[in-house]
Formats: sequence, structure tokens, C-alpha cells
Amino acid sequence: MSKHEPLISNTKCECGHQNPVGTVLCEACGKPLDEKEENASGNLEMRYDGVARRSQRVSPGVIDKIWNFFSSVKIAIYLIVLTLLGAMLGTIFPQEGTFLNIDASTYYEQTYGTAGNIYYRLGLSHTYESWWFVTLLVMIGASLVICSLDRVLPLYKALTRQKIRKHRQFLTRQKLTLNTEVEGEPEEWVARIVQPLKKKGYRVRAEGGALLAEKHRFSRWGPYVIHIGLIIFLLAVLARGLPGLNMDQHLAFPQGETVRIPDTSMYLKNEKFTVEFYSEEEMPEEFRGKKTLPKLYETKAVLYECTADCSDPSKEPQLAEVARHNIQVNSPLSYQGMKAYQFDYDLTPVLRSVQPDLVNASTGESYGKFRLDMKNPQRSFKAGPYTLELKEKYMDFGLNEEGRPVSTSPYPNAPAFLFLIHGPDLPAEGQQYFYFPKQVDKERFQQVAINDKLGGGTRFLELEVGSMTDVDFSESTTYLNIRVDRAMPFVWIGAGIVMLGLILGFYWQHRRIWLIVEDGQLVLGGHTNKNWFGFRRELVSILEQIDMTVDDKSLDNGGGMA
Repeated sequence: MSKHEPLISNTKCECGHQNPVGTVLCEACGKPLDEKEENASGNLEMRYDGVARRSQRVSPGVIDKIWNFFSSVKIAIYLIVLTLLGAMLGTIFPQEGTFLNIDASTYYEQTYGTAGNIYYRLGLSHTYESWWFVTLLVMIGASLVICSLDRVLPLYKALTRQKIRKHRQFLTRQKLTLNTEVEGEPEEWVARIVQPLKKKGYRVRAEGGALLAEKHRFSRWGPYVIHIGLIIFLLAVLARGLPGLNMDQHLAFPQGETVRIPDTSMYLKNEKFTVEFYSEEEMPEEFRGKKTLPKLYETKAVLYECTADCSDPSKEPQLAEVARHNIQVNSPLSYQGMKAYQFDYDLTPVLRSVQPDLVNASTGESYGKFRLDMKNPQRSFKAGPYTLELKEKYMDFGLNEEGRPVSTSPYPNAPAFLFLIHGPDLPAEGQQYFYFPKQVDKERFQQVAINDKLGGGTRFLELEVGSMTDVDFSESTTYLNIRVDRAMPFVWIGAGIVMLGLILGFYWQHRRIWLIVEDGQLVLGGHTNKNWFGFRRELVSILEQIDMTVDDKSLDNGGGMA
């Protein structure tokens, strides 16, 4: 039977202590319980001081099998490797959230060809939010928890129930050991070595002619502190997917407009956007005459919080100003955990509203103007004897594969409005009419074709814009990255705990010294979890203080007096 296999036979030690099944070294005296180990001469396996773990049960049930699966370090490594490979796949092409206003179903194929289409079809364009990636993170978290519990409980039991007097074989099979003849009473030898040990920072316990000295026991918990930090880190990362804890959106804010931030009660107004460009003299030679480079762009932003009528679309929300900031790159507006970063800009004018005139197509007679907002238009308008009922709004007009009107984006790049007009000389059910605010010749022909295709019939009414004074444009648009990450403090807490665990484990070592004096023989054994060279030198200096001259190498297993 190997030293890692669980014991099936009776585990009662010759000292009389009854050990749980799976115990390698007696919990009381440290004597090896396996017959092969008992007759061996090599160093003892001191992991968890030989205490049994739950994963070593002889006849595991279903729960035990699940426990054994996740308690395996090999399985944990496989999970970490799979997660790293998945994360690498997510970096082949940019993730969907990196872009602003794209149609992912066509973007990847158009930009990256067949490889991009396969990438999108496999769901790799949103790798880090996918079910399989989240499942891997959950499994790593479960492995961390179970691995820790499977090991930390036996370790705690072994370290808190240490016996002072150990079996002779336990001492002679440590990596550092000393076996020599001495004269005098055992208690005298123990008393002589106590003070030098205490000067070195050891905590000493004595019992007759036996002694146990140890220091820096806390360093043994370093790996488990790391596990706690990683668990908190993973929980915080997973919590970012919960509603309200995380937001990362890129939104357009036309100059002069107040836009609601989705899934919040906050509104942000772009009071003014300005951009400065490098002059030809300021730009590097390779860019001169080729392109303009922005030197500074800034959004004068005002943040509002809705205080009343927030969810009633028929009423204007009541807003209260809560923050004001000139947003620049790396200088965001910040309010209660929400940050608005300067992301991009567009100097193309954006249509905000028009005041079309309803006219008779044959005679040119005007029936009156009305204001048509692009963002939140009224549902009904009155122009002379005619009533215009707004049925549909398309902010960026297009036709789908079936030839039906659709909006390809939420921004008024090519707006269109479908009206149902009621009044004199019109059918009782009304006449439908598509209106395109941007009235250029090409769009006028498109308008007529669409109206005819959709069964508009004979038209004698048209909506026309008389002059540019009837058109309201936003001079520019700023794009802001709105971020809310309430889980981030816990991410940093987890990272800090991991660092604390690394410091505990790397800068201190748990060192123990056992000593027995009986029948004229002094037997000493020493163990540490690392830095054996430093431990050996420390042990030599301690022995020198009690007038025992020992060569460094003679303390290695099997050594004796110099």
C-alpha cells in the first residue's frame, strides 16, 4: 500500500489511540500505521501530519464521489487550464461590448470573413458572459471551497492537537534529526534547551523529558487565505452579471439633449461639446496633410435624477440636478458609483425636430405647421381640417428581407414616420403617408415609391419643410461610456486577501522541533514546510548554545554528532 492510499484495516496504534480510517501517522504519537511505512527508513510524509481526509473514505457515497471530484488538485488544474483556453478564445476577435451601434449578426462576417462568422455563430463574441464560461468559473469556485475544506480541517486538527511526546521512529525519520548519547537527567537537558529556543522566537511546551517547540504556525494558513481571497474574487466577478450591480454601456448624447440612462432613474444632458485639433505644426510629419487629430474633446455634462413621473410615458419626468462635470478622457463624471467616461464623438449634425407644413400637392394650399420631434413625438397632430395620427416611427429607416420597413439603429440617421391622415376628400379609414424629414431628391423619389408600394393610393397631401428655420439640428454628438460596478470593491478585497495569503506563505515558515531524552539517549527531530537550509543553520546555532557542536550536514536524516 502506498503512503497516499487509505487504510482499510484497523487503525488502532500500539500507544492505544484509535485513529480514523485513512490516517497515515498516529494522531497521538506519530508512529507510522502502515506496516510497509513502519519498516521503511526514508523521511515521513508529513502532509497534514498524516491525518485522514474526507476524500480518503474507503466506500464513498454519491456525495463523497462529488466531493472527491472537486477535492482533486488535478481536476482543479484541468478546470483552470480550460478556463484560460476559453479566455484566450475570447481574445481572437473583439467582443461585442467593445463596439458602439453594430449589428453583431453581420459585423463579424463582414469584417473578418468566414472565420468571423464562425466566431459569432459559436457564441465566442460574448465569451465572458456565456453559460459555459460562467459554469467553468463556478466549478473553479466549488473546487477551491472543497479543496480547502478537505485539507484545512485535517490540518487544523493536526496542529491544534499536537502531542509533546512523539514515537521514536517519528523523530528519527524527520528530514533533520539528531540521535546521540547524553549524561544527566532528562529534565535537565530539556530545561537547558528551552531558553535558546525562546530567544529564537519558538513557543516551547515541555513534558518531563520531552519537548515540542514551534514558531510561525500561522504561515501554514497562507494557502487557505489565498483560497478565501480567490473565492471572494470569483463571487464578485460572477455577481457582476446580476441586475443593478454592473453596467457597461456606450450611449449617444446629442448636444443640447437630455437622455435617460437605461435601467436607472438617471438622466444626463450634454449641454455643450467641444473638440480641439492639433495644428499642422503640432502634428508629427507622417500625419501632416493626411488627417486631423483631436487634441482635446470635452462634454459639459449635467446629471439629473428623476424624482416624479419616472415611469409614466404620458408625462414629463420631474428631474433634479445631482452632479455637474466637464467630462474629458480619463476625467469622468462620477456619482454614487456610476461613472460617465468620454468615449467618442461625432461632429455630424443630428436632426432633433422639424416643423413640416401640410400642403395640397395640386394647389400648394397650406393647412398649417406642427412640430415633429425625432425623440419623443406626439401621437396626434392637427393641421387645418386634417388630423395626422402617428402610427410608426423609424429612426434609421430601412427595409428587411421581406420588404417591410424596419429601423436599423436607434439614432435619427435617416428618420421616417408613418402617418394615418383623416379629413375631407380622404377615405373613411384614412390614408397612410410616409414622411421623410430629410427631403432631398433621392429620398423624395424613395418616399413616393414606398407610399405607392404600401398602397398609399392617390396622394394630394404632402408634408414639406419651407426653410432651414423649420429644422432643428444638434451640432454634434458625444458618446459616453456609462459604467456601474458595485462588485468591484469586493474584487479588490479578494485580491488583497490573496496578496495577504502570499505574504504569509512566502515570508514565514512553520518550524517545529521535537526532542526526547530517555535511557541516556537524546533524540531530536525537526520539520519545516520550506527553507530547510535556513532551518538547519538555526538548529545548529541553538545546539551550540547548549555546548553541542554539530556539523550542518550531520543533521540530515541519519546524521549524528560531529
